[in-house]
Amino acid sequence: MKVRIKFSKEGPIKFIGHLDVMRYFQKAIRRADIDIAYSTGFSPHQIMSFASPLSVGHESRGEYFDITLNSFTSEEDIKERLNQVMAEGIRILDAALLDETEGNAMASVAAADYLVSFSNKVHLPDDWKDRLNSFYHRETIPVIKKTKKGEKEIDLKEGIYQLEVREESVYILLDAGSGSNIKPGFVMETFFDSIGVSLPEFPFRVRRLETYKRDDSGNLKPLISRI
Repeated sequence: MKVRIKFSKEGPIKFIGHLDVMRYFQKAIRRADIDIAYSTGFSPHQIMSFASPLSVGHESRGEYFDITLNSFTSEEDIKERLNQVMAEGIRILDAALLDETEGNAMASVAAADYLVSFSNKVHLPDDWKDRLNSFYHRETIPVIKKTKKGEKEIDLKEGIYQLEVREESVYILLDAGSGSNIKPGFVMETFFDSIGVSLPEFPFRVRRLETYKRDDSGNLKPLISRI
């Protein structure tokens, strides 16, 4: 049986990296006495799959991972057990028993949306909102993206599904597929570079709002969707 867990990561714990978060949940699952399945072989490990890793320093209300269980009580019981052993800053928001045909969390990710705000050290031009809208509505946005294999030119516009200014913050819905993942900081850095604005160190505060998969019709839905 496979269960998908949704959790938030907020406050100082946002500076804990992805590998440490994985280790944290491995220990939390043991403390919560959840009957998780283990792999076979010389070095058995918990069968667990995380969705798109969150960048260090980002907060989120839409993180996910899958676990395989030997026995199952209820979705609410798993949620409550885990929340009883959570550290400050991490909260279990939902748990869902998955259909056997459901792909794992990592392979299912298609998109994620974010809210980006600015540190006090960023000096914004008076017309930055109009210029950002113009940037988004370009037909193409050719950029050089660094990958594990080097650098390649991409059209950034293809990876930005939605972008809008919300008061003094920016909402962005981005491609988050494993082979085409676009980070919100990269989008904002590309924009400011295009208008000749130099950014200080750590210019943005980023919160991931949700992580999405595509349904059979190609529409985006949260990784836990009860509709």
